[in-house]
Amino acid sequence: MTTKFTRRQFIELSSKMTVLMGLSTNAIPDIAQALENLATGRVKVLWLQAQSCSGCSISLLDSEHPNPAELLTQYMSLLFHHTISAASGDRCMDIVEKTSKAGGHILVVEGSIPAGMPEACMMGHKPMTELVSEAAKTASHVIAIGTCAAFGGIPGAEGNPTGAISVATFLKQQKISTTVINIPGCPTHPDWFVGSLTYLAKYGLPPLDKHSRPLMFFKRTIHENCPRFYDYERENFAKSFSEEGCLFKIGCLGVITYADCTIRDRNGGTNNCIKAGAPCVGCSSEIFALKKSFLFYRKNESKYLGE
Repeated sequence: MTTKFTRRQFIELSSKMTVLMGLSTNAIPDIAQALENLATGRVKVLWLQAQSCSGCSISLLDSEHPNPAELLTQYMSLLFHHTISAASGDRCMDIVEKTSKAGGHILVVEGSIPAGMPEACMMGHKPMTELVSEAAKTASHVIAIGTCAAFGGIPGAEGNPTGAISVATFLKQQKISTTVINIPGCPTHPDWFVGSLTYLAKYGLPPLDKHSRPLMFFKRTIHENCPRFYDYERENFAKSFSEEGCLFKIGCLGVITYADCTIRDRNGGTNNCIKAGAPCVGCSSEIFALKKSFLFYRKNESKYLGE
């Protein structure tokens, strides 16, 4: 069910979306058309959830412009979503199966795929591996939302018992050629998803990097736009989280992590990790948490500082 909204609302949101995607003001009419296509059901979105903590769903509901109510009732034809669906049981399965048969939808997958233990993630007595395969075959595009879906993430960590892998790796194994757009982050920023979906609805596939991430959000490293870059240049390194200075020597992975977190605050523009004094843990990186050797923060750093 969609809610009616005015042309002014469309143009206001279109202007905001154009800015967050880094497009010129000439694109505002195109973005307005894309939002209308999403809202009226001409672009259908099916959201399936595999192995995840629902963090990316929660992040989506933290969207500020538009807010969750506007996003879900006015600007997006969301056919089904595991976490926020009002339907249950056979009704859910009917929606998912009919959408997969009809095709032409955009499939959003949250969470990694338990390829080595399909029974670890079920819906309606069917393995998620089967549901994702069926929906991906007929989809126009697949969006892997969050680092778990994009790269395996924490569920796909070395030694995990379910054989969890990324959505793209799983589809390649199944010989399914539908294009996958990776929107990583633990969780992903709502702007990254809404912006990518809107671009996709109007222009088609956005420019992607070698890891299939949209360049409009993942073109530069955290380090390049870091508010503490001045300290890095002058080798003013913090020795503890409470100190001022560059956080590199206490575990910051911003030098290898591509995302625009430092210029796109979370929770309605409230804050971001580095501004809050926490090193970047590289949650949008393709290596995040995959190896046992991956350290969220360096241990016993003081011995490397000569103390």
